[in-house]
Amino acid sequence: MTSHLTPDEISDLTARFCYGTWRFQKNWKPLAIVDAEGSHFVDASGRRYLDFSSQLMCVNLGHKNQAVISAIEEQARSLPYIAPGYTTEVRAQLSRLLLEVLPKGLEKFFFATSGTEAIEAAFKIARMVTGKTKIVSRYRSYHGSTMGSIAATGDPRRWPMEPAGKIPGVVFAPEVNCYDCPLKHRYPECGIACVEYIGHMIENEGDVAAVIVEPVAGTNGVLVPPPEYMPRLREICTARNILLMVDEVMTGWGRTGKWLAVEHWGVRPDILVTAKGITGAYAPLGLCATTREVASYFDEQFFAHGHTYEAHPLTLAPAIAAINEYRRLNLIDRSRELGEYLGAKLRGLSSKHRCIGDVRGLGLFWAVELVRNRTTKMPFNTKTDKMAGKPLLVDKIVSDMMSRGVAVHAWLNHFVIAPPLIISKEEIDFGVRVLDQALAIADEQAEG
Repeated sequence: MTSHLTPDEISDLTARFCYGTWRFQKNWKPLAIVDAEGSHFVDASGRRYLDFSSQLMCVNLGHKNQAVISAIEEQARSLPYIAPGYTTEVRAQLSRLLLEVLPKGLEKFFFATSGTEAIEAAFKIARMVTGKTKIVSRYRSYHGSTMGSIAATGDPRRWPMEPAGKIPGVVFAPEVNCYDCPLKHRYPECGIACVEYIGHMIENEGDVAAVIVEPVAGTNGVLVPPPEYMPRLREICTARNILLMVDEVMTGWGRTGKWLAVEHWGVRPDILVTAKGITGAYAPLGLCATTREVASYFDEQFFAHGHTYEAHPLTLAPAIAAINEYRRLNLIDRSRELGEYLGAKLRGLSSKHRCIGDVRGLGLFWAVELVRNRTTKMPFNTKTDKMAGKPLLVDKIVSDMMSRGVAVHAWLNHFVIAPPLIISKEEIDFGVRVLDQALAIADEQAEG
C-alpha cells in the first residue's frame, strides 16, 4: 500500500515534476488541496476557503454534487469507454437534452474534452463549410491554448507563440468595453462603433469565414456589451454571409442568469462552443454545436475532424446529470436573482475604495477593475508586466484574501467574481467583506 505524502511533499513533487500553467516555474509552490464541498474547498492543513471564482469559473454546481457523482459512477460501471464511431445511450440522451436548453436551431453536436478542443473543431468546420480562411477575433479575448485557439486569442498569452507559431488567417477587432473604449468613444453616442468596425474589417479583409466573440468577455474583464451589440453583429455577419461563432465556454450554464449568454439578446449563432459548466467541471467535456444549415454541408462532404475521446461516455453522463441539477435546483433563475444581490454589494465598494475604476457584470459573473487613477483610468500593471513575471498588485490582494479564507481569480488589474450558483447570501457577504478589507492594499497606491 502506498504511504501518504505530507503536504510539503505533495507540493514539492508537483513543482519539481509538473508544469505550472501560465507562469514562470521558478518559486512555484502549489497549495495542496484535499477536499471540496458546496462553495468551499479545503487544503491539506484543514483550512477552508470560499471558492469565490468557482475555481476557473467552471464549478457552477458547487463541489460534490451527488447526482453528478452518481452519474459518473454508474457510467463507469456500465460502459467507461467506447470509440466514437459507435454510439451510446448517454450520447443520444444528452443530444436530445441539449435541444431543450441550447438556443433554438443549434442541432448538430461534436463532443470534445475541453473548450479549447471544441474551438478547434469550430474553426475547422467554419473553414470547411465556407471555403474561406480568415477568422475575425477581438483583443481582450481568450479562446484556448492550442495552436489554432491561441492564435485567435487577443490577450498576451498569445505572444510567446509568435511569430513562428502563429496560425495564419486570424485578424483582431477592437473589443467592446464601454468603461474604457479602445476607440475612445462614449456610449450611447458612439453608435456602437466597435461592432460597426467589425463590418468594416470584413469588407476590407476578404476571405473571412467567421467572426468569433465571447458574448461577455471572460478572463479579460467580464466585458458586458450594450444591448445593441450582439443583434447588430448578427446582422453584419448575416448580410455578408459570414458565420457568427460564440465562445460560451465561460458564460454558459447559468453563469450570466441564462442557460447561455446569447439568450440575453435573442441572438442565434451559427456555431456555439461551450465547456466548463456543462458538467459543472466534474468531467472534462467541450461542445461544438452548429445549426442544421452548417451541418448539411457535410452530408455530401468529408467531415475532416475527430479524436479518440470524442463523445467519451464518462464525460457525457455527468453533463446529463448536471443539466438536470440546474433545473431541479432552479439555478438559472437563482443566478440572475443572486447576481443582482452580488452586484449591489460589489458596487457598494466603489464609494469606499479610490482604487476601484469599474464594477460590471451579469448574473453571477462580475469584475472589479482596479485603477491607479480614476480620472485617467491608468492601470496598476500592464500586459508587459504580466508576461515579464513582474509582481502584480492584484496577485498581492489575492494572497491577502487567501489568508482570510477567500479564493478569487485575478487577471492583470481586475478580479473575476464568479462563485458557484449554489452560493448563499451569507457566503456572498463574507466574500465581499474580505475583498473590502484586502482592497486597502490598492488604496494605498492609488492616486487622488
